[in-house]
Amino acid sequence: MTTFVAPDIDWGALAPVIATALGGVIAVFVAVFVPAGIRRDIQVALTFLTTVVALLLVVWRWVVVVGTGESVIAAGQLAEDGPALAAQLVILVIALVGFAVVAARVGGEEAFAPQGAAPPGSDYEEAANRAGLQQTEVFPLLLFSLTGMLVFPMANDLLVLFVALEVLSLPLYVLSALARRRRLLSQEAALKYFLLGAFSSAIFLFGIALLYGYSGSLIYGDLATAASATAGMEGMAVVGFVLLLVGLLFKVGAVPFHAWVPDVYQGAPTPVTGFMAAATKAAAFAAIARVLYVAAPGLGWDLAPLLWGVAILSMVFGTVLAIVQTDIKRTLAYSSIAHAGFALVALVGLSAQGPTALLFYLLAYGVATVGSFAVITVVREQDETGSVRGEATHLSQWAGLGRRHPMLASAMGLFLLSFAGIPLTAGFIGKFEAFSAAADGGAWPLVLVAVLASAAAAFFYVRVIVLMFFTQPEESEMPGATVVAPSALTTTTVAVCAALTLILGVFPAPVLDLLSRAVMFVV
Repeated sequence: MTTFVAPDIDWGALAPVIATALGGVIAVFVAVFVPAGIRRDIQVALTFLTTVVALLLVVWRWVVVVGTGESVIAAGQLAEDGPALAAQLVILVIALVGFAVVAARVGGEEAFAPQGAAPPGSDYEEAANRAGLQQTEVFPLLLFSLTGMLVFPMANDLLVLFVALEVLSLPLYVLSALARRRRLLSQEAALKYFLLGAFSSAIFLFGIALLYGYSGSLIYGDLATAASATAGMEGMAVVGFVLLLVGLLFKVGAVPFHAWVPDVYQGAPTPVTGFMAAATKAAAFAAIARVLYVAAPGLGWDLAPLLWGVAILSMVFGTVLAIVQTDIKRTLAYSSIAHAGFALVALVGLSAQGPTALLFYLLAYGVATVGSFAVITVVREQDETGSVRGEATHLSQWAGLGRRHPMLASAMGLFLLSFAGIPLTAGFIGKFEAFSAAADGGAWPLVLVAVLASAAAAFFYVRVIVLMFFTQPEESEMPGATVVAPSALTTTTVAVCAALTLILGVFPAPVLDLLSRAVMFVV
């Protein structure tokens, strides 16, 4: 008779995850039991409080753990180490500014449909609009997704990684369908995201099955041991890791697993797009780094062709298609595909400085992404009668924006320059660190491709800046554009993201030194 031995769990290590999960559960009860008049305000306050508490708990664990107490917990299924805590810090910083955009009202209305289940254009939807109903279920969904993101960097077991993947993804599928305007486009985007996500999860599970058959374990350390001790079955291990990475690369939108990105970025509510584009990418890349450095360090040469091919395709494909886009959200969507390739460059060489470069890159990209989508939320279409409608996403509608609203356009220009990797912005330091890590790992041909792709990508970023500051609005079939007075939350978010983009570009050393302490994984 086998005796069950309960695992020894360090609850302090799980405190940030428990905080966000508990916040999500409380938010569900608030959505059910709190009167409608004060429900949204309480949800917003609870969401911010939960995120701040989780951030403070991660800082506490950083002080306790980094350099002194790195360990595996929960019978080896989770790891509390420098890379995990650093990734959680990046995710929570992005979430904090991202949630501010979600909570902001633009022109007196929020970005979400009053009733997500109402058929677009139906009497039910019109009645919900007239009644002033509000979609407060958005906030528990965001907190549950954030919980999955925080587990992702800690996962040291393939089964835990899969559970975290689903907890991260399922709320995002729902959130993508809740846009207040262009409802059909939003629902179509959510359906595509869900279906393709289901396929990627199936591929992910197939990879887990192969790796379990290969090693007899789901723990990363056991997989690494099996890779060095087992002879004659390396093919099964390589195929298993390839399928596992396909599921993770889908989440970052890397080519050829990118098909969902343009439609979902365009159709989802813009605040959700900003949060999803930045935070999901940070969590998924942190998980990819742990898989490569902890579970498959002995298979680097076998996995290199996949990583090189995906990185090159993402950079080239994303850059080329971004150039021909006419919609600002689709432009940023293809830009994110290219940035997935740039971020992957930091890991290809498996160098010691790869995790540090990756985390800094994700932080720089994340704050610029949230800031740019925050700007998009307040640029709206205006018809001949002066009525303000949905977001003005066609590039021609942004012509002359810099002359009418110089501060807002300047912030957008700064974010675009950071995406392009122009010096004195966070994006330049991020790309420099990522390319340096790849060169140290011997992947200098990939660095050459990345530099050329980065130079070509500057074209479509500069094109938007030229439109805003040096182009006069012309008569066209597109409705005119105006800027709705941003709320305090939107203004604060744009200002904070712009400040971080400049500070990380001019004074990156403190953050890089901090992240460099987190380069060692628990093996």
